[in-house]
Amino acid sequence: MRLLRPAIGVTVLLWILLGLAYPLVMTGISNLVMPYQSQGSPVYQNGVLVGATHVGQNFKPNPNYFWGRPSATLSVSTGKSKPYNALNSAPSNVGPTNSVLLAHIKSRIAYLLKTTPGLQVGQIPIDLVESSGSGLDPDISVQAAMIQIPRVALHTHLSQTFLKDLVQQNTLGKDWGVFGRARVNVLELNLALYKALHG
Repeated sequence: MRLLRPAIGVTVLLWILLGLAYPLVMTGISNLVMPYQSQGSPVYQNGVLVGATHVGQNFKPNPNYFWGRPSATLSVSTGKSKPYNALNSAPSNVGPTNSVLLAHIKSRIAYLLKTTPGLQVGQIPIDLVESSGSGLDPDISVQAAMIQIPRVALHTHLSQTFLKDLVQQNTLGKDWGVFGRARVNVLELNLALYKALHG
């Protein structure tokens, strides 16, 4: 009992400090310093919540919109593939020589070639055939957006010139002008496209 009592006391103290106090303090600070991000970066359209800036969505197979990166997330209840499941963010954990990964990449390439007029294999960027580490990546490269323009133009009857301008208007630069690469947030781009189609 002499050894057990201090162990229980330390456990309870650490639980209060690290399990309650620390998360509450950090949540309070984040709400003060960056309220938009701490609330999940919500995006509203006509007063309706349509998504989050930092969490990707599954726009495939709708040909009228730009598609994001493939998602490797799984359903929590069934363990089966459920794209962009924010409750189960995780990579696929398969290596570059894994036959499952190679089969997925080949099927994604075939699907892109089938659905995008004039597309060649060498034009397909890696972010359209491989999922991100989180499985929730909301951004694609500028090239990945540009190669989808012929498909989107075909199905929306908008000109390719207009769609190129739309992509450029929704291109984000490097973070702080130094880190990362230019990229396109798929949700923001598709909201701009929706506005162009529906006013």
